[in-house]
Amino acid sequence: MTYIHKPVLLQECLEGLKIRPDGTYVDGTLGRAGHSREIVSRLTTGRLICIDRDQAALDAAEDRLAGHMDKVKLIHGNFGDLAELLDERGISGVDGMLFDLGVSSPQLDDPERGFSYMHDAPLDMRMDRSETLTAHTVVNEWSQEELRRILWQYGEERYAPQISAAIVRRRAEAPIGTTLELVDVIRSAMPAQALREKQHPAKRSFQAIRIAVNDELAAVDRMLRAAVPRLSPGGRLCVISFHSLEDRIVKNALAEFAKGCTCPPDFPVCVCGKKPQITLTPRKPILPTAEEIEENPRARSAKLRVAEKR
Repeated sequence: MTYIHKPVLLQECLEGLKIRPDGTYVDGTLGRAGHSREIVSRLTTGRLICIDRDQAALDAAEDRLAGHMDKVKLIHGNFGDLAELLDERGISGVDGMLFDLGVSSPQLDDPERGFSYMHDAPLDMRMDRSETLTAHTVVNEWSQEELRRILWQYGEERYAPQISAAIVRRRAEAPIGTTLELVDVIRSAMPAQALREKQHPAKRSFQAIRIAVNDELAAVDRMLRAAVPRLSPGGRLCVISFHSLEDRIVKNALAEFAKGCTCPPDFPVCVCGKKPQITLTPRKPILPTAEEIEENPRARSAKLRVAEKR
């Protein structure tokens, strides 16, 4: 399969990172190396640490980053374990980190991975195929209440009670084995007016199950809390999110790191000693241009937040 990969908000990320030719940088979501290729091409004596939980992404990196591999370190791991991944290798004082939180286009487009509600495939959805938890387990073994919770919490699906009940009824007859079988169950649980909406009826449910399988939101929170302390003064952090749940975690975590004294306003002097660790640059998220959205519709919901270490 030939992939056409368009890295989202590429120019904005490069500007946000303020790359120094001799710096140390981390691409915590290598994917198909679209961002990494541009970062490493700007390095001379610097180095780029590329992390991905999908071994297929690391396998493809040799070709995608050809000519630059002497400056690249590939790490198979979850960015949620960023602290351990960097500390184990003695990597500290990083000059810039980039995290693109979206599912990569090849993962979505490869029917065998089970991420897409447009192709029939086994229910998988693992970003790291060495992990044991799959979408098949979630759909066929998790309780109705737990299914309802993740559909509501991770997918913001207003028909979560109906869909979770329909899944439990269908799997009592036979296990739900494929993505299109699951789509059929989801459709059967939704009222006619919901099926006429522009958005695919299974989109929110598939997002919720994927997040649950990969423990994505907890990983984002752990990553942020590890990334900021490991930036050098003046180092830059760029995070691209694609839905409100991710962006809320990113926004709140960065706001906490950017906040100084937490003492009550009536205290005459600060006793907490808390100092701002980062500056948000800019304070609001950076959005894709109309031109980028037209060229790459998957960029439509992207938000980039940038912070600089004090």
